[in-house]
Amino acid sequence: MKIIKTGDILDIKDARKEIDLIDREMAKLFERRMTASKSVAEFKQKSGLPIEDRQRENAMLEDASKRFKNKEYLPYYFDFLKANMKISKSYQKRLLSGMTVAVSGNEGAFADLTAKKVFGNAENEFFSDFSAAYRAAERGECDVAFLPLENSFGGDVGAVLDLMFFGSLYVNGIYESEIVQNLLGVDGADENTIKTVLSHPQGLAQCREFIENAGYETKETATTTAAAKTVFESGDITLGAIASEEAAKTFNLKIIKNHINEQSGNTTRFAVLSRTKKQPLKNDNRFILMFTVKNVAGALSKAISVIGCYEFNLLSLKSRPTKLENWNHYFYVEGEGNIDSQNGKDMLNDLKKCCDNLKVLGSFEKEVKV
Repeated sequence: MKIIKTGDILDIKDARKEIDLIDREMAKLFERRMTASKSVAEFKQKSGLPIEDRQRENAMLEDASKRFKNKEYLPYYFDFLKANMKISKSYQKRLLSGMTVAVSGNEGAFADLTAKKVFGNAENEFFSDFSAAYRAAERGECDVAFLPLENSFGGDVGAVLDLMFFGSLYVNGIYESEIVQNLLGVDGADENTIKTVLSHPQGLAQCREFIENAGYETKETATTTAAAKTVFESGDITLGAIASEEAAKTFNLKIIKNHINEQSGNTTRFAVLSRTKKQPLKNDNRFILMFTVKNVAGALSKAISVIGCYEFNLLSLKSRPTKLENWNHYFYVEGEGNIDSQNGKDMLNDLKKCCDNLKVLGSFEKEVKV
């Protein structure tokens, strides 16, 4: 086959023949690309990773700009690459349509809404509490669990941290989602008829000032959507639920007052928990560790200094009682840096020397806002 070089002038017959030959080769390459996309989808399903990966897409475009000599063609090649990416993502979404995500709560809960943003066509399965959702993923009944780690106003979700410490799942990503709480009620209810508000403890905490100013009694429920369901089923104008707009639509409740949480920018961080540990990547820049320290003076400070000595930035340090014996705690650490680097491996080896138990829950590139 004659190799046509850039700048060669062809007559129309030769040009069309050349295009036909290239298209035949491209068809073979396209098949190879889609086969590789399938493998990527399978990995994402096992690891609980989303279809969208904007950083990877941007890196591909940047790499393409370096390869091209004829800059006249570059904008068209970008369009070509973007079309290929769109096709691959569409194919991956179809492959992942059978993926199941364990969520605590009901349809319309904040976890449900955020999981849909992250996983697209995956099916959310709902469980009564965090433990049930976690165990479903642990047993393989669901591919991943999607659970809240902390809220910017209400603080840590201790029950989830405990599950992570004592359970076997890995953290393969963290996603931030803004939470907007609303006061919901049945037809005929208003701010004056309501006497008691129902919600998850975090929802009540996030709206404490509003509740106190209104003089409402409070009642805790397992989830915000459970609160909305209870109010709907009661038909009682003296009951209100603190939940999302979607919960109002799901249970045919009206929004009596919106955005009642005290803090604008109220954000919850969700963790993707999977049986499969995500393969470390060179771009990973966040990690999560859990450990207990030996019961000797200075053990905790030594563990923290080990992390710092290897130039890893400590972003968060939290303690929780192990509940195994009085005053015994485990520690949850989020850090900045790549622990799959040689520096990271050396740090972990030294950390093991001053820790009774050391658990690497996962590493990932960075938190994602959805």
